[in-house]
Amino acid sequence: MKSHLHGCSCVENIAKSAMRYQQEHPESVIYQVSLMSALLSGVYEGNTTMTELLEHGDFGLGTFNDLDGELIAFDSNIFQLRADGTARRAAPDQKTPFAVMTFFNPTDEYHIDRLHSREEIHQIIDEHVRSDNLFCALRIEGNFSLVDTRTVPKQTRPYKPMLQAVEQQPIFHIKAREGVLIGFRTPEYMQGVNVAGYHEHFITDQRESGGHVLDYQVLSGKLTFGTIEKLIVDFPKDQDFKNADLSPENLNEAIRAVES
Repeated sequence: MKSHLHGCSCVENIAKSAMRYQQEHPESVIYQVSLMSALLSGVYEGNTTMTELLEHGDFGLGTFNDLDGELIAFDSNIFQLRADGTARRAAPDQKTPFAVMTFFNPTDEYHIDRLHSREEIHQIIDEHVRSDNLFCALRIEGNFSLVDTRTVPKQTRPYKPMLQAVEQQPIFHIKAREGVLIGFRTPEYMQGVNVAGYHEHFITDQRESGGHVLDYQVLSGKLTFGTIEKLIVDFPKDQDFKNADLSPENLNEAIRAVES
C-alpha cells in the first residue's frame, strides 16, 4: 500500500512539474489571418475582428479591411496607423484581411546605448538566431533619431492589386521621437505566405503617429526578441480569396516592391 501511494505521489509531482514547465515556457505560435499573396492580389476584406485577434496573441501587425492603414499590436493593445500620418486605438469590431499575431515571449535582450541602424539591429538578431529557417518576433522600445514610414490609403471596390494601391502611399519622416517598433523575421521559404525577411511597424510614445517601417535609426533603448516554433494560418472563406491568383510569376518581386 505504501508503495502504491508513493507511486501516485511521484506521478502527481511529475504532472505538476510538467504543468509548471508549460506555464513557464509557453509554446510560441504565430496565428496568421490569410496570406500575403492574397493581400497582394487585392483580397482586402476579412471577417476576423480585433477582439478575435487578441484571443490568439498580444503582439502583432497587419492591416485593416479596405487596406485602411497599418495595424500594430503590443501589450494586448491594437492601434490603427492611418494614411494621414495619425494613429488611433482600433475598435474591437474592426476587421482585418491580413494580420500576424503571437503571444510575445522574448528569450533574448540587447541594450542599445549608441546609434544603431536598421541593418545593425537585424545583424544582431541574425547572429543570435543562427538558423535562417526560424521565425522571430522582435520589439524595440527606445529613442529613435529617425523612422521612415509609409501607410497605404483606404481602397474602394473594385479593388486595385496592391502594387497599384501603394503607388499613392504617403511617406513620413519621423524624427527624434521615442516609440515602440515591433516586427517579425520570416524565413525566405515562406515568401507569399508571409513577408520574407524583416517586416516592422512603428508607433510613437504618445501613440499619435506611425506606420509601416521603411528605415530607422535608434539612439538608445532595449531590443527584445525570440524565435517562433509554430505557424497557424486561418484561410478566408469568401469568393475574393477563392478566385485570387495566389502564385503569380512575379510574386517575390511584387512583395519586395510593396514592402520596401
